[in-house]
Amino acid sequence: MNSKTINNLFSLEDTIALSRKEIHNLHKQYVNSGLTTLMGMLDFDKHFVEAEGTSIWDIEGNEYVDFLGGYGALNVGHNHPRVLEAAEKIKKYPGILQASLPPLAGALAHNLACITPGQLERTFFCNSGTEAVEGALKLARAAAGKKGLVYCENSFHGKTLGSLSVTGREKYQQPFAPLVPECYKVPFGDSSALEKIFKTITPAAFIVEPVQGEGGILFPPDGYLSKVRDLCSKYEVLLIVDEIQTGLGRTGMMFACEHENIEPDILCLAKSLGGGIIPAGAFMTTDVIWKKAFGSPDKATLHTSTFGGNSRAAAAGLATLEILLQGDLITKAQENGNYFLDKLKKLEEKYDLIKQVRGRGLMIGIEFEETGNLANIGVTQKLSQKYMASLIAAELLNNYKIITAYTLNNPNVIRMEPPLTVSREQIEYVCSSLEKILSQHRGFFSIAASGAKTFLKTFTSKNS
Repeated sequence: MNSKTINNLFSLEDTIALSRKEIHNLHKQYVNSGLTTLMGMLDFDKHFVEAEGTSIWDIEGNEYVDFLGGYGALNVGHNHPRVLEAAEKIKKYPGILQASLPPLAGALAHNLACITPGQLERTFFCNSGTEAVEGALKLARAAAGKKGLVYCENSFHGKTLGSLSVTGREKYQQPFAPLVPECYKVPFGDSSALEKIFKTITPAAFIVEPVQGEGGILFPPDGYLSKVRDLCSKYEVLLIVDEIQTGLGRTGMMFACEHENIEPDILCLAKSLGGGIIPAGAFMTTDVIWKKAFGSPDKATLHTSTFGGNSRAAAAGLATLEILLQGDLITKAQENGNYFLDKLKKLEEKYDLIKQVRGRGLMIGIEFEETGNLANIGVTQKLSQKYMASLIAAELLNNYKIITAYTLNNPNVIRMEPPLTVSREQIEYVCSSLEKILSQHRGFFSIAASGAKTFLKTFTSKNS
């Protein structure tokens, strides 16, 4: 390392003072240039400098309302004071000390055992959703003594290799093939197809989302999860329920599987577990299953994590559970979700551009019609046909200062996943803003033309 390199390093103070254009250029050169270009096309690369609750402020002092909610990671909102206070209280604790038994991790594991369904008792802490899924798959194979894994079409469980192997979209899988072997895909919501594959192979586990989040906020038929539970018990297949996006109150219950009184064998958590402050994830299982896989001293270190259960993450998790329960945010999610859905359903009836509104609690998807080819007005065919929701999201962001985004597996669906602390007034503002967009742009060509103008405007300003 030479002196020129050292002199060019950014300090924290330097970084805080960066302009929007400087940040854009840093990401374009040193991070992900393709994503930077995509974000910039529709003016999604704004410079935000402050956040609290459901509000975010940019460097110019403009206030935005956040209805993206960190893809479900901000159930208690941005920078909740009690989560920040919890992290501050233990600032002198060892953050990471593996040659010990961390008290905060033990307490959080106890609390999770108290609020989760069934006999879930043992917790392994990690740092993210995909790590939780990786660990759950390994646990299932080790406990069952079998290799096969069954998953659903259109599912999303993460992008590390094991998680990707049970993620049901080929776009994300193909570039990394061959993936983990003996993974089998079935249609989501089809219990007959599941039983058919159980009769054909003897898998270790079936992994399923109670609601397919990245799939477009999709719900299985009523009773599906109950049938899945029965089939897994009948054929001695471990049931892994992925509650990474749906858990901790998002759907109006502490866990979405509780809507059908399902007791998983393994449960995956992450996102909001860290209170929106610190990355935190976990997978949980029963004492019997844990002991089969990792119960003896010689197996106790088969699966480990350096940062999993660190002091600040555990403190944030403890505070998050208190906020959810003491603030009755789960009931509020159900009540405000019903209110939100009712208003959106009325828009669906009124405007043809909305194909369907669906949701539960504050996990809501608005699917827009897919149509058109707007290459002649400056929007590519791919963008115009498959990314209608991104154009609507751009209108919401740039003209109404509402933050949202489309779902990964269905880019024609806008997700509405605000913090559970969202107010009725904010819900009403989002609905009225969406109606203004739909009334002003009654046709697909109109909204896409507006998106093209936004692209041209931002492209010109950033290259002038």
